[in-house]
Amino acid sequence: MQDLIRDCTEFSLRGTPSQARFDLPEDLWLVDYDAAQISQVLQNLVINSHQAMPHGGTVTVEAQNILVEEGADLPLRPGRYVAVSVEDHGIGIPEEHMDAIFDPYFTSKKEGSGLGLPTAYSIVKRHDGHITVRSRVGQGTRVTFYLPASQQAADAAEVPENLKPFRGTGRILIMDDDPIVRDVLLAVLEHLGFESEATAEGMEVFARYQQALAEGKPFDGVILDLTVPGGVGGREVVKKLKALDPHVRAVASTGYSTDPVLSRPQAYGFQAGIAKPYRMEDLEKVVRRMWSARGKPEKQ
Repeated sequence: MQDLIRDCTEFSLRGTPSQARFDLPEDLWLVDYDAAQISQVLQNLVINSHQAMPHGGTVTVEAQNILVEEGADLPLRPGRYVAVSVEDHGIGIPEEHMDAIFDPYFTSKKEGSGLGLPTAYSIVKRHDGHITVRSRVGQGTRVTFYLPASQQAADAAEVPENLKPFRGTGRILIMDDDPIVRDVLLAVLEHLGFESEATAEGMEVFARYQQALAEGKPFDGVILDLTVPGGVGGREVVKKLKALDPHVRAVASTGYSTDPVLSRPQAYGFQAGIAKPYRMEDLEKVVRRMWSARGKPEKQ
C-alpha cells in the first residue's frame, strides 16, 4: 500500500500550504483492497486534516503491521491487519461532536460536506476493517483505519480484468463549480494515470477543448457538471462540444440523483453519467468504460 498512500496524500495536498510526512515501513504486509475505494478514504482523511489547519501544517501519514488478538479492544476478528493513520495538529473536534462524526452530512466546517468520514467509515467496513478517531480541541486529530492483511500473495494472472488496477493514458477535461470536487477529481484521475485539467464553467470548457483540438493535443474525454449557478452547465456545453467534435467522449456529473440524464445519458449527448457525491469505484468504472470506448489501449 505504500505507493498508494504516498500518491493519494501528495495529490490531496498539492497546491495547499500543508506538507506531508510519511512513516511507511518497507515490510508492510500485503492487503487485498479496492484501490479506487481506499484512495477515496485516504483523500477524504488528508483533505480533512488540511482543512483543520487553515494556515497550513504537517499531515503525518503512518502505516504499521498490527496483530489483533482475541479479546482486544478493537471490534475486529483476531488476525493480521495493516493500520494506516492520518494525523494533523489542527483545531481538533469538540468532545460533544465525537458521537456524530460518522453521521452523514454532519460537519462543523463551513466548507465541509459532512460526507468525508461517513464515506471513509463505510468503505473501510466493506473491507472488513475498522476506523477510529482520537481528537483534542486545539491539539489535532488522528484517524486510523485497519484493513485485514492478505492471506496469500495475489496472482495477477488470476485477477478478473475488471478488478485489475486501472492505469490509463491520455487527457481529461473537468468542469465543476465546486473547487473541492475539482481538486478531488484531478487527484483521482492523475492517480489513475491521466493528465487532467479543471474548469469551473461551460464556456471555459469549450474554449479549452477548441484550443486543444487546434494545437493537435485533443482531450480524450470530458466530465461535465450539469448545473453551474450563473454559468453554462453540462447540458448546454455538450451540444457545443458535439458540434465542434462529433467524437467527444462526455460524462455527465450531477448531485441530483433523479436527473434524467443519469438514466438516459445518450439521449442528452453523453456516453455515461455519475452521481455526486462520488463513489470512487463508480468513477473508475466510468473512466475505464470511456477509455475503452475511445479505442485506445490501457497502460500496463
